[in-house]
Amino acid sequence: MTARRSDPVATDPGEAGDATDRRRAGYRQLAKAVLYREYLIFVRYPANAIGGIVVSLFFFGLLFYGGRMLAGRALTDSIEGIVVGYFLWTLSVGAYSAISNDIGSEVQWGTLERHVMTPFGFAPVAFLKGVAKVIRTFVTSAVILAVMLVLTGTTLELNVLTVVPVAVLSIASVLGLGFAAGGITVLYKRVGNWLNLLQFGFIVLISAPAFDLGWTKYLPLAQGSALLQRAMIDGTRLWEFPAADLAVLGGVAVGYVALGYLVFEYATRRARRLGVLGDY
Repeated sequence: MTARRSDPVATDPGEAGDATDRRRAGYRQLAKAVLYREYLIFVRYPANAIGGIVVSLFFFGLLFYGGRMLAGRALTDSIEGIVVGYFLWTLSVGAYSAISNDIGSEVQWGTLERHVMTPFGFAPVAFLKGVAKVIRTFVTSAVILAVMLVLTGTTLELNVLTVVPVAVLSIASVLGLGFAAGGITVLYKRVGNWLNLLQFGFIVLISAPAFDLGWTKYLPLAQGSALLQRAMIDGTRLWEFPAADLAVLGGVAVGYVALGYLVFEYATRRARRLGVLGDY
């Protein structure tokens, strides 16, 4: 009798487990590398990071002092809502541009195909880079919020266990929009003016709760803006929100991330079929 030769990779459970561990370690290492890269960019180019904070505060100064000159007491009475809304807007712009602008830069630099050729896949790399930039945006937006509170003399409820989860779920939907925008950038290249225009639409979405239209809570940022206002102004804790409101917030976040991911995958696959993935 002759012994059948077997594939040791397929039959050895120990080696199969090692392969699984390598895959898991690979994604952990990818996440660490992306976060470390974002940290290096932040600390090695401090002038750029500080410049972004200064620009954001400059526009807030125009809004606050200019509005106080024109509206007077009316603006003062609603300043808490303006501060919270502007804080959420800085977070949302950072989350949106985290993917869309980064992919646009990769297209211009001619390094986009390197991401596609990675064993992890293009979408996971782009998503992790977006998450890393969102973490950095939280840091800069927190600084902006602190300065705004000092300038306006406003006091807000800053319960971390409430503000952070609500803010994260709020901008997750915008991260999904950034995914979709990144896919459109890969396919059509120079569409930056149209994509940047959407950032000003975030102001309307953040202001949507003021219109008291029930259907707007299913739009990006709208439900998150309403809950964040209640958390930071009224002091409502996370566990005090109605379960239905939190369910809508989570459902909108997951839904738009999934939709953005699907658009991104479709656009990148179509770009590969058309042979325009590396073109600019």
